[in-house]
Amino acid sequence: MKSTGRLATTLGGLGLIAGALLIATSSRWLPSELPSYPPAREAAEARPASGVAVHDMRPGQPARRIAEDLIAPPPLDVTGIERIEPRPPLGEIGLASPPETPMPQDWRETLLFRPVATSSAVFEAMGRRIVISGTVDIDPDMTCSFGDAVWPCGQRARAAFNAWLRGRALKCVLPPDADRFAIAAPCMLGKQDVGAWLVANGWAMASPTGIYGKAESVARGAEMGIFGPPQ
Repeated sequence: MKSTGRLATTLGGLGLIAGALLIATSSRWLPSELPSYPPAREAAEARPASGVAVHDMRPGQPARRIAEDLIAPPPLDVTGIERIEPRPPLGEIGLASPPETPMPQDWRETLLFRPVATSSAVFEAMGRRIVISGTVDIDPDMTCSFGDAVWPCGQRARAAFNAWLRGRALKCVLPPDADRFAIAAPCMLGKQDVGAWLVANGWAMASPTGIYGKAESVARGAEMGIFGPPQ
């Protein structure tokens, strides 16, 4: 029992010595001064609230003027400006088409069902006889020559008009009493201008005062319809 007590005393003394040595060497590993932190309340008051604009209250300095004579535009002498005429257009493609003739206020769009062509630019429907405005009709008895060939282009033009219509309704701008006499009127088949189709394909000629002059020139150049070979 005596040996056990001595061993415990010896171990306790060694523990005290080791603790003293650890405390003595801990100063080498720890910083000499610990950082100081402000209290939580003071830190919250020092930080600006989110969404609140903070204005700089320091006195500002006026902007300096640098090289005003180089940055500002030079004075303009209007006496040296001369107005000249605009240049002519580069081609006819960019030219605006002439305005259409305005219709009287009492004219209304009217649907004409089951139209039948009686010549190249004239049709009958629902008891009315309509001439497509802006066109020159080709008489059914007219003949055309192409080279050495002579062919009945008037009959062919009427047949081409009927084949294109196929009995579909036309929308025409007509006066209230159009059923009493034949009248020239613009007509549409769906979204297609009837007069433009006839002249562009060579089955009618353009009226001198109409809007289809360019379409006729194209048809003549391409030898379409009455301007081409027998069909």
